[in-house]
Amino acid sequence: MAVEPTEVQLQVRFVTKQEQYAVSDSPYAIQSNVQSSDLNTLVNALRKETKSSFQKSVEFDFLVCGELLCTTIAEHLQEKGVSTEDTLEIEYLERFPAPTPQECLMHDDWVSAVHTHGNWILSGSYDNSIHIWNTKGQHKLAIPGHTSPVKGVSWVSHNGDQAVFASGSHDQSAMLWVWNVTRNSVDCVLTCRGHDKGVECLAVAADGTRFATGSWDNNICIWSTSLTDEDNVPAKKRSKPEQGNSREPMSTLKGHREAVSAVQWIDYNTILSSSWDHLLKLWDCELGGIKQEIAGNKAFFDADWSPLNNSMITASADRHVRLYDPRSTESIVKTTFTSHTGWVQSVRWSKTRDTLFLSAGYDGQVKLWETRSPRTPLYDLTGHEDKVLCCDWSNPSLLISGSCDNTVRIFKAKHAIESV
Repeated sequence: MAVEPTEVQLQVRFVTKQEQYAVSDSPYAIQSNVQSSDLNTLVNALRKETKSSFQKSVEFDFLVCGELLCTTIAEHLQEKGVSTEDTLEIEYLERFPAPTPQECLMHDDWVSAVHTHGNWILSGSYDNSIHIWNTKGQHKLAIPGHTSPVKGVSWVSHNGDQAVFASGSHDQSAMLWVWNVTRNSVDCVLTCRGHDKGVECLAVAADGTRFATGSWDNNICIWSTSLTDEDNVPAKKRSKPEQGNSREPMSTLKGHREAVSAVQWIDYNTILSSSWDHLLKLWDCELGGIKQEIAGNKAFFDADWSPLNNSMITASADRHVRLYDPRSTESIVKTTFTSHTGWVQSVRWSKTRDTLFLSAGYDGQVKLWETRSPRTPLYDLTGHEDKVLCCDWSNPSLLISGSCDNTVRIFKAKHAIESV
């Protein structure tokens, strides 16, 4: 039986990296049973004393011993095994505001892939189609072409009136498409064939010159995004003119023993992959070899890497999200995030905040996490009525998810002020 922490008086000192909110670093005496809401009231009162130009209260989060405070300070310290006798340093930072629900984009079947670029959203569906939407929820195009569910979509480039995007499907192919924005017409210019089983995932390199696909044939293929036959990429005319040219992969990476569930580019020459074989792999694309291999205890369904913190997050069959630091010489798993009640299917880092990420799962939940709060997500983004298969945060203002309830849901993020 858990022992209730004794209520005592604490000496605390408040610190912040956001200098516009700084208060005196003198120690203050507070009761140990206070929570973050009480600390919010206190810090805003101290700000009012410190600055005559104080305008309005700000909502803060509080870091105690490197973790967000989600209980009373006494419970937090007891769990961490920290003494209440020493002066406690509490760091505060402006709370990321709650994202607000926006449009709900209706499809005819499960939505299995989403990707945003600027004001445009791509979605892929189990009815074999790709859709283009604007971020206000207006449907621009429904695009046939694949003959099985579309499992990956990604924008490649936007140049004025022309946009290029890629798609991957369980029909064993990936396709490169050109969208004429003014005419609102799409052409498939290349069909990429090299997998023996369905394509499960897809990612475009940062420079837009290549993309990678992962498949149920356990392999990863790397393709050129060039719309012409160059760079020694084999190409031959297909019999069906509406399918454009056929292209073979630039290279194939072999090493996984089961389906490849995610591919991500870490840099120009390095790809991260996750698989149902319980393994994460870092690949050297030029040499075709494996740089690093990380073993998990369950099948991986998704993985994402952040250039802001050089860390990876993974989605697994055991209902957990894990944060990995591949450079670590100690434990590679840095944090385990526990809140989902079913398989976690999709994870995506914020592009602008190195401590924020999204997860989506078979429990119908989309969750927004702070890496320093492993047991309590910042927010649950509710609305889906069935399993959530994909999520995306490519546009920093829009949190997007696709579900077996045949919808894409959009949440708008109001940006908190960045630290100075």
